[in-house]
Amino acid sequence: MSRTTVVSDTSRRNLLLGAAGALGAGVVGALGFPDRASAAPSSATAGSAAAATGTVYIASDSTAQTYSSGHHPQAGWGQKLSSYFTSNITVANRAIGGRSSRSFIEQGRLAAIHEVIEPGDYLFVQFGHNDATAGNAERYTPPADYKEYLRDDYIRTTRELGATPVVVTPVSRRSYNESTGRFNVSFPVYVDAAKAVAQEEGAALVDLSAASRSYLDVIGVEGSKKIFLWLNAGQYPNFPNGLQDNTHFQERGAVEMARLVARAVAGLGLPLSGEVVSVSAA
Repeated sequence: MSRTTVVSDTSRRNLLLGAAGALGAGVVGALGFPDRASAAPSSATAGSAAAATGTVYIASDSTAQTYSSGHHPQAGWGQKLSSYFTSNITVANRAIGGRSSRSFIEQGRLAAIHEVIEPGDYLFVQFGHNDATAGNAERYTPPADYKEYLRDDYIRTTRELGATPVVVTPVSRRSYNESTGRFNVSFPVYVDAAKAVAQEEGAALVDLSAASRSYLDVIGVEGSKKIFLWLNAGQYPNFPNGLQDNTHFQERGAVEMARLVARAVAGLGLPLSGEVVSVSAA
């Protein structure tokens, strides 16, 4: 599937704003965007004593999304991220399951974020899990197109609006290599593509792929079952038959992945970095 079959010759900025305009308040309401009137843009700069204020928006997939109590104990790292920032920072988690970098745009979800994002805000973007599903035409995004979406839509357009994009490499799956005794790199082509685009554009990068894999290597293959959605039959009412899911997280896993994201943000040298609170392991 070529990129040209998805995007017309219309300018990329008009495409994004046009999608939001066509969907109008209905999309914004359906996605649950908060009233931004009280969110002040950040005036802090690196090295300033002033506190950073603003909103961190998350554009991502099911590994980051917020789950209702009807899915307990399933949780996404975006759901837990706010606990690692001071009260100056609001986390607006717009992650939604089954989306790729492409479909998130096509459905107007990125445009809806861009409608409300303000100078001083941040956009964290993590995709790759669904982009890599070559057998699913609705999700699959070739690596070259993935790079283009990250560059043009998520990074450049966000910057045009005065906000700061942060590229997050796709979090690792529970893919263990018995011969090496370590966890495999999940979606390596997309990990490399995300890092390359961040470097080319001078964008902040959270290498969650590496951080999550290092964490899993420490706790080991058995310990990782408490991170991912490995559940025994009868253990949780929402999963009466149990589950063995090597992609999604239970509560502890979501907390740990959010901690790794926050720890990386603390070292980025952004105004937001000074708003990170304790990132010690649970």
